[in-house]
Amino acid sequence: MKLLARLLALTLAGLAGLCHASVGQAQLSQIQKSIEQLVHSQSAGLPGKVSFTLGAIDSRQNLSACDAPQAFVPAGARLWGSTSVGVRCGGVSPWLIYVPLSVKVETSVVVATQALTQGRIIMASDLALQEADLCQLPAAVITEAAQALGRILSVSIAPGQPLRQDLLRSPPVIQQGQSVTLRVQGAGFKVSAGGKAVNNAIEGQVTQVRIPSGQTVSGIARSGGIVEIAQ
Repeated sequence: MKLLARLLALTLAGLAGLCHASVGQAQLSQIQKSIEQLVHSQSAGLPGKVSFTLGAIDSRQNLSACDAPQAFVPAGARLWGSTSVGVRCGGVSPWLIYVPLSVKVETSVVVATQALTQGRIIMASDLALQEADLCQLPAAVITEAAQALGRILSVSIAPGQPLRQDLLRSPPVIQQGQSVTLRVQGAGFKVSAGGKAVNNAIEGQVTQVRIPSGQTVSGIARSGGIVEIAQ
């Protein structure tokens, strides 16, 4: 009789352990699902293929059951490279954990096909596409050749080096001494006049123009030798 009771107790203990393990596994699955949803929503619109790897979640943590755990990005962090995310649960027995996460964004980036010197105007033959992980590259890396074509290098770069927005500048649309057309537009009228540009200016930049009377006026540089003066 005692042996039977002992066997029954061991059986019940084993069943309880199995139930506890099942609940724990379901909890881990819910946590992973909430993180997956967070990564997908935060990475929408990024170029290329986004993938991620979760670090280990300690299954021994005493977490109460939670139907809808909520993953979030901690203040000051971002879903980029090696990072971590928070997962919280409200209710009667709230809890909060942090889970290590590694994010990759694989896409094509624009690299130099040869050594390019400072001041060079970028041409199509200077560029090639190369697969890379954006999370391992500096910010502002260029992913489309059109973003670099016709722009001017501010520094020299080596073959195979990715191009970045901060390494390029736009060419001037107005050159110093160039004959330009001043356009003044207001409510119900438009006036044009000629003049000489006093300085270089890129598209959208303020430039000065000397008109035949000798006066200097300021306007917004536009392509085609146009300087707009708003009224």
